[in-house]
Amino acid sequence: MVQNLYMSFKIDRGLFKYDFIDYHAVLCVPVDADVKEIRKRYLKIARRLHPDSSFTESASQKELGNELLSKLVNPAYEKLCGDRTRTEYILILSQIGKRLLQESTSVTLNTDLARQLAQTPNMDHFYKSAIAKIGETQYDSLEQVLQVIAQVSELNLVYLMRSASKSSAAPPPPAQPKVQSGTPQSNTPKNPPPPPAPPKEDSIVEQYVRRAQSLIDKNQFAQAKVELQDALKLEPKNSHCHSLIAMVYLKQNQLKMAKIHFDNALKLDPNDEAALQWKPKIDKAIGQQPSDHKVTSSANNGDKQPDKSGSGGLFGGLFGGKKK
Repeated sequence: MVQNLYMSFKIDRGLFKYDFIDYHAVLCVPVDADVKEIRKRYLKIARRLHPDSSFTESASQKELGNELLSKLVNPAYEKLCGDRTRTEYILILSQIGKRLLQESTSVTLNTDLARQLAQTPNMDHFYKSAIAKIGETQYDSLEQVLQVIAQVSELNLVYLMRSASKSSAAPPPPAQPKVQSGTPQSNTPKNPPPPPAPPKEDSIVEQYVRRAQSLIDKNQFAQAKVELQDALKLEPKNSHCHSLIAMVYLKQNQLKMAKIHFDNALKLDPNDEAALQWKPKIDKAIGQQPSDHKVTSSANNGDKQPDKSGSGGLFGGLFGGKKK
């Protein structure tokens, strides 16, 4: 049985579902993370959860943060940083991956991210990028921590299964039936048709874009921008990414950045609909910005003035607001 470690903390997804405590998920580090990486991650979490930290404000949140630290985070760190305990733990992880691979038909995945990891061709890059992104906000909302740990544990489960599949030797091809000389082969085609092509996988960039679009639909613009920035690092000439991140900047009333990316989108695709629709409005809005003496003076000194936003500012004007 799983150790009675979590008291009221119960997780029943990912590796936890198989009577196993996923310490890597608690710390949100890859299953192949080294001790240095684990220690760095632990210190970051500990600073956030410590009762004296400003991260938790109310007394109830301080208590919850301390509970998470003492009953989840500290035991995870002790397990993964002790030489003997870590070696034993990694060995068990490997065995679990092989066992789950044999029982793969009974494994169920609850998150889109885990299902994507199960199919993506670039497994290692996708897995580590996903773990890193989740880790950025894992302990921001203490009430959601267990759900986030469960999500990470599902990624670990899939990664272990796919790693076990890669390490196992491929079975030999089936033996061809022997045909005696002179035996008719009327039912055996000489050139059998090729097997059907596997379904096309989404590229890594397409997965970033899909997640960004989902975040935009939820008005989570800061997270969407991070996804699109990562996509542009991989494909800096992707017109759709430029157009989409321009819309994010536009929603955040950062008109100059929106203009830059709409310009890039039109250079790469002159028919981009969003850029054609919004760029003229942004150009007009920027052209109508007041240029008083202070702004002119600052411009002469080489200082950049940030776009100022407000409910009745340029953003409101572009989207139909008429406040004065």
